[in-house]
Amino acid sequence: MSHDVTPSPCTRCGACCASFRVSFYWADAASHGLAEDCYEALTPVMACMKGTYSKAPRCTALSGQIGQQVACTVYEHRPGPCRELQAGDDKCRLARQRHGLPPLLPASSKLVPHEPRQSHP
Repeated sequence: MSHDVTPSPCTRCGACCASFRVSFYWADAASHGLAEDCYEALTPVMACMKGTYSKAPRCTALSGQIGQQVACTVYEHRPGPCRELQAGDDKCRLARQRHGLPPLLPASSKLVPHEPRQSHP
């Protein structure tokens, strides 16, 4: 029996983690076991991942180089917004565009980078 071990395109990307503010209801952090030093208060009931509430967001839980090889250091404890984002969705496409990466398009039920077609003379 063979298992497909193709890595997620997210492990080579990380653009979403360095494009948006990741805000969530404060109790979401505790329900997922997210350490308090990973997020900051926005309001009495809302929090966000540290590093994402700035003009140039980059989650402090993201390690590695965007578009090359990345990892979430709190993956098992990440909040709801991180769990909801899907590779290839609208937010993914926008984040990848912001970092100069090609969009992900489905190909045989796997997401692969889409390279723009080159015009031939």
